[in-house]
Amino acid sequence: MKKYAFYGWDTPSVFPISKEFAGVKDQRDLYDLLSEIWCRETCAPRLRGEWSEENKTLGQCSITSFLVQDIFGGKVVGVPLAGGGAHCYNAVNGVRFDLTSEQFHGEPLFYDDKFEQFRDAHFSDKEKEARYLLLKNELKKKLAARG
Repeated sequence: MKKYAFYGWDTPSVFPISKEFAGVKDQRDLYDLLSEIWCRETCAPRLRGEWSEENKTLGQCSITSFLVQDIFGGKVVGVPLAGGGAHCYNAVNGVRFDLTSEQFHGEPLFYDDKFEQFRDAHFSDKEKEARYLLLKNELKKKLAARG
């Protein structure tokens, strides 16, 4: 079995509820697909100077979490960060996972499902919405190529 390092990689599998993304097997498969898609253009602009191939998940949390929600359902939840703002992760049918947790290099985060995040608030920022749509469209291309 492949080794993963994202938070919740070892939790029970969640499965797509969206026919549009039925080709995604579970959260580990989605991580594998996104690992080929995350890039400087999908990274939050304030972090692009720090983004690298070695730290692909940097600046990808909210757009990834809302895409995960599209695929698996559940809630997008925020972990308050010491410097302000929040880091997003997913809670689906009692399963918590964070596909972008590796950007914190093992620094522990407190996942407690208290601070639900809403796409209307996040996507009022049109730049963020554009990055989400880019990520979503690139995922659709990957799935189409997979057959």
